[in-house]
Amino acid sequence: MAHQPLSSPRDRTMHILFVVPGWPRDSFWDVLCFKFPPLALATLAGLTPRRHRLSYVDESLAPVDFDLGPDLVVISAMTPLAPRGYEIADAFRARGAKVVIGGIHASNLPEEAGRHADAVVVGEADEIWPEILADAERGRLKPLYRQAAYTRMDRVPAADRGIYPRKGYFFENMIQTTRGCPYRCEFCTVTAFFGGTYRCRPVERILEEVAALRRAPGYVFFCDDNLIARRDHVLRLLDGLRGHRLRWVCQAPVTLAKDDDLLRRMAEAGCHGVFIGFESLRPENIEVMGKRHNKVEFYEEAVHRIHDHGIGVHGSFVFGYDHDTPAVFDQFLDFAHRTALDGAFLPVLTPFPGTRIHRRLKAEGRILTEDWRRYDMATVVYRPRGMSVAELQEGFWKVNAGFYSLGSTLRRLFRPSGLRRRSHIIFMPMNFGHIPAVRKARRAFTPTPEAA
Repeated sequence: MAHQPLSSPRDRTMHILFVVPGWPRDSFWDVLCFKFPPLALATLAGLTPRRHRLSYVDESLAPVDFDLGPDLVVISAMTPLAPRGYEIADAFRARGAKVVIGGIHASNLPEEAGRHADAVVVGEADEIWPEILADAERGRLKPLYRQAAYTRMDRVPAADRGIYPRKGYFFENMIQTTRGCPYRCEFCTVTAFFGGTYRCRPVERILEEVAALRRAPGYVFFCDDNLIARRDHVLRLLDGLRGHRLRWVCQAPVTLAKDDDLLRRMAEAGCHGVFIGFESLRPENIEVMGKRHNKVEFYEEAVHRIHDHGIGVHGSFVFGYDHDTPAVFDQFLDFAHRTALDGAFLPVLTPFPGTRIHRRLKAEGRILTEDWRRYDMATVVYRPRGMSVAELQEGFWKVNAGFYSLGSTLRRLFRPSGLRRRSHIIFMPMNFGHIPAVRKARRAFTPTPEAA
């Protein structure tokens, strides 16, 4: 169906289609059954006047119907999905629809994104979204939109989760209580996007959103990059959450383990798991990253302290930093088994555009490709220092297959000291779901020529 222009130039009722581009078939992230929705699009939906008709498609769950005939297509894509996002944008523009592209990748490379869109949003869009919609209604979209200042957090609405499909996502109830992170890690896209700011949403607004959630999915994911950076704010939030009988997970730095009172309050408020960016077991790497609050010698004790409160630990470790050698993969697996780590995110270092690590590696002549499709956190796209490209690529698969194996899962989750942890209700299915997914993705994987 070709797009049909609407007749009234003012207060038009538009059909707005939100699109999440999908991963390549059988790629590392495509095969995982635990999929998460993008909160940003649901937040924009919550800011959209009710007179507009909203549609939503996530290619990881369903194909895009290019004959829907939307008036406005809104695409948000992380770096490895940007090329697919551009293909989708081009196809809809060829059918007469207007396209707006935003997100971290487009914000870092607006000229690139602008070749495939009628408008590019650089940075946050919350406070400029009404202007974008008004311009779209009048048929006068500007090529570039940028807020004059960072979003005021009292302006962030409850996300409109009604746009999501009823089935397909592991967590539907994602809530943001803060934005940004006070740390400035070299590899992180969060700081590049939010400028190192840390802004808190009013606690009463958060609790109102919690109270309105559908309870069927069972869990809430507080997807802040650092839930606890403002202790006064998180304590007020925890006090409010205790009356809601929730089960939830969050992200926090390893320094959380030093605050026994905060851990106790989190457990009482329903926390079942915490995602922690340990990043590396080599202190030299931590220094290069700029994450000096991470003390490697404290990691093991930190995991045990958190476990003592019945809270699971999902650790993030980045492989391929300058002081890593091939020994790092076995070193991590030994650590994971000693500490009974509940889950792990184990990417290869990926120098995303806009980050300090990308600028540094490019200046050093170590970037192998800027084919963004390969910037998927599973493919080596630069030349490491402590090992070859092939060794790092093989090590990535070794460490993921080793951690997400039946033997490793049983060893970590079913030891006597761990059987009492209530967090197993989420981490057991996550581990068992990853085991076949990692095997399938490895069989379908195509490395860069340098790693072949």
